Amino acid sequence: MTALPSPNHCCSSSSSAYSVNSSIGFHQIQRNIPFSLIPQKKFGSKNVSFRSKCSPSLPDVVLMQDAPSPKELKEGLLTVEDRNTVVSDGKGDDSTVSITIVGASGDLAKKKIFPALFALYYEDCLPEHFTIFGYARSKMTDAELRDMVSRTLTCRIDKRENCGEKMEQFLKRCFYHSGNYDSEENFTELDGKLKEHEAGRVSNRLFYLSIPPNIFVDAVKCASRSASSANGWTRVIVEKPFGRDSESSAALTRSLKQYLEEEQIFRIDHYLGKELVENLSVLRFSNLIFEPLWSRKYIRNVQLIFSEDFGTEGRGGYFDHYGIIRDIMQNHLLQILALFAMETPVSLDAEDIRNEKVKVLRSMRPIRVDDVVVGQYKSHTRGGLSYPGYTDDKTVPKDSLTPTFAAAALFIDNARWDGVPFLMKAGKALHDRRAEIRVQFRHVPGNLYNRNVGTDTDRATNELVIRVQPDEAIYLKINNKVPGLGMRLDRSNLNLLYKARYTKEIPDAYERLVLDAIEGERRLFIRSDELDAAWSLFTPVLKEIEEKKVIPEYYPYGSRGPVGAHYLAARHNVKWGDVGVDE
Repeated sequence: MTALPSPNHCCSSSSSAYSVNSSIGFHQIQRNIPFSLIPQKKFGSKNVSFRSKCSPSLPDVVLMQDAPSPKELKEGLLTVEDRNTVVSDGKGDDSTVSITIVGASGDLAKKKIFPALFALYYEDCLPEHFTIFGYARSKMTDAELRDMVSRTLTCRIDKRENCGEKMEQFLKRCFYHSGNYDSEENFTELDGKLKEHEAGRVSNRLFYLSIPPNIFVDAVKCASRSASSANGWTRVIVEKPFGRDSESSAALTRSLKQYLEEEQIFRIDHYLGKELVENLSVLRFSNLIFEPLWSRKYIRNVQLIFSEDFGTEGRGGYFDHYGIIRDIMQNHLLQILALFAMETPVSLDAEDIRNEKVKVLRSMRPIRVDDVVVGQYKSHTRGGLSYPGYTDDKTVPKDSLTPTFAAAALFIDNARWDGVPFLMKAGKALHDRRAEIRVQFRHVPGNLYNRNVGTDTDRATNELVIRVQPDEAIYLKINNKVPGLGMRLDRSNLNLLYKARYTKEIPDAYERLVLDAIEGERRLFIRSDELDAAWSLFTPVLKEIEEKKVIPEYYPYGSRGPVGAHYLAARHNVKWGDVGVDE
């Protein structure tokens, strides 16, 4: 058995090495670990990984003699038996992928998951043989499911003429089975239907848990016992929230691991699938201009900002149980922070990247209550329109102290970031919608132009802005001379606006992440030790806020949020970068 040398890695989400599945990683193969020593999984014992045509570069693979060519491999399936490595013929005739959306009648499935799967099908990113099953308690026929799904699909992808035809073909692959989430009998019935469509091929099964977290374990238990693959891989995508604190998160992980191995659990945080978050490592590690500057020597502070211009709007019952810190900061923003601040990984292998993220999280200083500001939006009238307050939502208790806004200062106690404040801010019912990373650099030592007419460049330092949404962009604020005979300075942007630079539509985050799960690529999914480290950082401060019943600072619907957030920033010699208007 001979290992091919590693070719160049592609920068797309699906560019990493063939994932030989939950039980075998490429680092294991490259180290020549005997297949006989690799443990079998509880949930699907065989190992088959699909590789789509959407992955343009050939990753590392292990080939037997007389193996197919790289060209054939790019569109095929890689099968690894217990002790023998077998590579498929590249046409995919010997295997199939069955995708079951558990909770198919819910909003997430209708608005995100089914459209993502259709987009992947439209772009020929799914295997030749695949089947999609919706599973939920609602009574529904296949035709009724297809009708429901068809209303959420759009021909937005490049506006090609054959979209209607592709939509019809896609819907023919969609089926429905009604059942309870805690019924092994119902999952056995599902297993029978899946086998009918798999038609004796190697069976690979992906379960997407689009259900409330309190029934995750029941669904996994029943699926593992009654509907796991007998001769291929079985994987489970788990939607957040992953608990409310360290204890509940650890309990959920222990329960899931009764039926799954860690490699089979794909904890999805859709923000990690966003294009600009994906581009973070490319921006940093492939551009010499940035990497030397990425440290306390040149960076004064880093800001992670998330704002929505709408309130809970009927979801208050769910939101009130978690609040903005759990809903946004502990997962979305903290994951982005870890990617931003991590050291250079050994490789682009999923485990190497996740190892570096864990190191960052474990290096972070415990968060103090004094470094957190919480707020809650109240009713406001503007332009003749009245906007309701958070507690005006009928699903929210009138005396709720749940924060809809939070700002926090975090610090990483390592050699690269010692003393650099990382400021997070997240809120609902604010003045605009945005998600961005702002990197404010230190001022120029001995700046010659501080006293010139124009901008005070000692304060108007360089700033790198990575706008995740909307209108994805990367721009660098620089000081520049205004044309003319005098010496007047202003701030200008070196701007990469994605919609102006790239004509191709940016894929939805769910498209990237679902495809990665099918391919067995775990780089953008959260490992259990990452989850533990994230919760250990936020759990103490959350408990203190709740035990002391800290009263949130009230801010008007549609405003910039509590004034306390500005005092928090000023205490660390920081000014929020989103206060001004960006061009």
